[in-house]
Amino acid sequence: MKEYLLSLKKYRVSIVTGILVVFAFLIGFGVGQDKSLASKKALFNIQNNEKQSAVKVDMSVFWTAWETLENKFVPSKGKTLITDDEKLWGAIQGLTSAYGDPYTVFMPPEEAKIFNGDISGSFEGVGMELGIKDGVITVVSPLKGTPAYNAGVKSGDKLITINGTSTEGLSVDGAVKLIRGTAGTKVKIKFYREKTDETFEKEITRAKIDIPTIETEVKGEAFVIKLYNFYAPSPNLFKDALRAFIDSGKSKLILDLRGNPGGYLDASVDMASWFLPLGKTIVREDFGGNTEETVYRSKGYDIFNENLKMVILVNEGSASASEILAGALREQRNAKLIGTKTFGKGSVQEVITLDGGSSLKVTIARWLTPLGNSISENGLDPDYIVEMTDKDIIAGKDPQLDKAIEVLKTL
Repeated sequence: MKEYLLSLKKYRVSIVTGILVVFAFLIGFGVGQDKSLASKKALFNIQNNEKQSAVKVDMSVFWTAWETLENKFVPSKGKTLITDDEKLWGAIQGLTSAYGDPYTVFMPPEEAKIFNGDISGSFEGVGMELGIKDGVITVVSPLKGTPAYNAGVKSGDKLITINGTSTEGLSVDGAVKLIRGTAGTKVKIKFYREKTDETFEKEITRAKIDIPTIETEVKGEAFVIKLYNFYAPSPNLFKDALRAFIDSGKSKLILDLRGNPGGYLDASVDMASWFLPLGKTIVREDFGGNTEETVYRSKGYDIFNENLKMVILVNEGSASASEILAGALREQRNAKLIGTKTFGKGSVQEVITLDGGSSLKVTIARWLTPLGNSISENGLDPDYIVEMTDKDIIAGKDPQLDKAIEVLKTL
């Protein structure tokens, strides 16, 4: 544990070696409960004959390891041997781990069910969006009004243990599985906060989480739209907020994306289209040379002329679709970004449903801004860097919003 804490301070985490990954693969794979080892070999060879002709792999080491484990492994006291399904899931998990991408993961049926709940708009848990930052499970953003938010969890906090289980080498989906639970039950999480170089533990009571979407308010001469996510209802709610902005008679807009962990790509494209002419590039999807780049362009709603004065608030909790929208409006409409560096979640995942209710989430591309800047590699650096301290929050101050109002006066 001490060594793990040291690695967190240096933004490092132990990486599973190729040998360990192969071992995880070998431990897990099994087909057919009532087949002999020879039958399993034959079945595998028949079903994968075409694949083996394209991919040259010596499977003898696999079967040697299989036979050794089958004949020699003794479970610890009170433990039973894993099922063939569990062996299969372990094999696929080992295979996905070999790719070294924290967002490419295999989800057994139970985890797949939890993941599907993530995009439904409500779930039972503590209410914090998680990601991988520098190889470590990290809070992208606690959702406003949730148990995590009320407990003082902040964007950038790194998870060390969950109910005593180390997060070292754990996937985001694995962490979510440990944290989720029935409303009213508790989960104990140990965090590391890099800004203060401290560890602390929180026992948080789970609750039903209803994800907030949007808020609006007037601040002097500016109209503020606070957007919390990019889920299915978000585009229509955003349209209503823009209508309220027009009705307010204000000519200065602050788009607040702080703590917004993202959501659907289509939602960010739709929102950007209110500010950009038809055909303007919003984001580019780079497949790493595997296929031709896909460009997502404005739908051309473009209801605001060039006289609109707009700034965008971002921080380390702004991720994914937030970064797409902010990057597009800065590069295509010269909107100024104010706050702190964004999270840097710019990879694209496709979820493939497999047999038995399991799923495979695969990174298939990377997001690039219209000018070709990688969101994954760099995040977005604001035009005006303004920090928000705990003292500011306690005092009810918002220096980032204050700076936004100040900048708007100069535009």
